[in-house]
Amino acid sequence: MVHLSPYLFFNGNCREALAFYQSCLGGELNLVRYGDSPAAAHLPADAQENIMHGTLTTKDFILMASDTGRMGGSLTVGNNLRMSLHFDNDPEIEATFARLSDGGEVIDALADMPWGGKFGTLADRFGIAWMFNFQRVPNE
Repeated sequence: MVHLSPYLFFNGNCREALAFYQSCLGGELNLVRYGDSPAAAHLPADAQENIMHGTLTTKDFILMASDTGRMGGSLTVGNNLRMSLHFDNDPEIEATFARLSDGGEVIDALADMPWGGKFGTLADRFGIAWMFNFQRVPNE
């Protein structure tokens, strides 16, 4: 089964935005700072408090967000949103990635990630940005 979630990108105010959305929509907020990541030692002190990955989880949806995007470029209204697909297995993520990338541009090929998942990004033939994630169960 595939689950779709919006992924929002911010220029340093992700924490404030997600707290506001939580006050409006309810749900549980989980924030991971860049300063808590293995890359923290290579970041300037003022970037350490920025949000690397945040989730607002409600009973009906998950909203995800970050303070910067791996896809590069400056963030403006219109390019600060990605569609994030979450998969239950390798064959499904591989097949869907191949279909959506047909005629588009692969930004980050599907690859195993340090968090135990498989992740990749692409822009489809219509210019829509997609993020793909398969979170493996430990010991899989």
